Amino acid sequence: MKSINSIPTSKIARAKTLLKTGVQVGGNYTVHYTKKLLGQEVSQNELDKDNASAIYDGLKTMKGSALKVAQMLSMEKNMLPEAYYDQFSLAQFSVPPLSYPLVQKTFKRAMGQSPEVLFDLFEREATHAASIGQVHKAYKAGHTYAVKIQYPGVADSIVSDLKLVKPVALKMFNINAKDSEKYFQEVQDKLLEETNYTLELEQSEAIAQSCAGLENIVFPRYYASLSAERILTMDWMEGRHIQTFAKNNQGTPEAQQIGQTLWDFYMYQMHVLKKVHADPHPGNFLVDAQNRLIPIDFGCMKQVPDSFYAPYFALATAEAQKDRARFDELLWELEILVPSDDETTRRFVSDLFHELLSLFTLPFQRDRFDFSDPKFWGAVGQLSKRLSSDQTLRKMNGNRGSKHFLYINRTFYGLYNLLFDLGAVVDTRAYIRYMN
Repeated sequence: MKSINSIPTSKIARAKTLLKTGVQVGGNYTVHYTKKLLGQEVSQNELDKDNASAIYDGLKTMKGSALKVAQMLSMEKNMLPEAYYDQFSLAQFSVPPLSYPLVQKTFKRAMGQSPEVLFDLFEREATHAASIGQVHKAYKAGHTYAVKIQYPGVADSIVSDLKLVKPVALKMFNINAKDSEKYFQEVQDKLLEETNYTLELEQSEAIAQSCAGLENIVFPRYYASLSAERILTMDWMEGRHIQTFAKNNQGTPEAQQIGQTLWDFYMYQMHVLKKVHADPHPGNFLVDAQNRLIPIDFGCMKQVPDSFYAPYFALATAEAQKDRARFDELLWELEILVPSDDETTRRFVSDLFHELLSLFTLPFQRDRFDFSDPKFWGAVGQLSKRLSSDQTLRKMNGNRGSKHFLYINRTFYGLYNLLFDLGAVVDTRAYIRYMN
């Protein structure tokens, strides 16, 4: 893949890139409807493909939080048209790397010396390039390292990037601008944390130590002396990306083992650590030759406060869903029902969330759950489609739900999708053996 020699870092340069992308998308719409008026055969899927490609090309040039948004959206299989999902999925694995001169310059600015001085051998070509940084293989004293280098200007552009994409996000997700600040602040805070590699090193070491007793999972070691705020050095871990592994092993005993390990790992974080890896996309997991799970990125960690944890998991129980008075009490605690609701709105919201949760919490109500069940995913797809076009929902004033929903729901939805790809049937109670 061709490398890039520069990244737009100033507010003006990044705004111009987005404007150029917008013009191209507008041009695609013009061509599409002109063909339609002339009686030519055109399809919505063709337009979606052209627009998705134009948007992704613009975002991958900008990198940083702009590209991170595409990566996050690529986990929402049932929210995006297929063409957008397919294109944005490239943000997980297929991003053009920085040219080596720019890598050297970035590394020297962060570490005070070039990579060739710090390591015995430093591979010029990146092994992996993502939204915020890229990884190079390096060698020192007979040991192999993975060195993650953050793209220049990424941390400094997050606030301005979010201001640029905010109007689009408000429209796309039907968010009321008046009450949106707490949600955007949550996203901004998490993205800023992801650019702090010193924090990521601390979080990575902490979770590796906390989860040392879990079976079938291994973590790399991290090296503070070879790291800085924009450079993170860890062991090089051999393995296949979980998505590649899943394609070749779906439904096999090996995939079942990895699926169970994933479930236990996330349940242990949720219920014991109350702090969870909130970026479960396929690029963050490897599977080694011994069929062990290797998580490799802990930049995005979400603290789960007790005030949210208790009502959130109470809603997942069959008992709460059968007792509508108790169910509504929990909706109030989680800010889903709000004081401005009239009786009609309150009933509508309560019924809506009862339907949603009755479906999405099924794994928590069964001892074993088949995440490849086509009936489950068919119901998810139908419900998502119906809600996206629900006019009552679109007209509803105000935003609902605690800010903690953003990353906790994202975590579970990403986990569900990974387990679907693996074709995993999970023992949902197995993690309890680790809780003591």
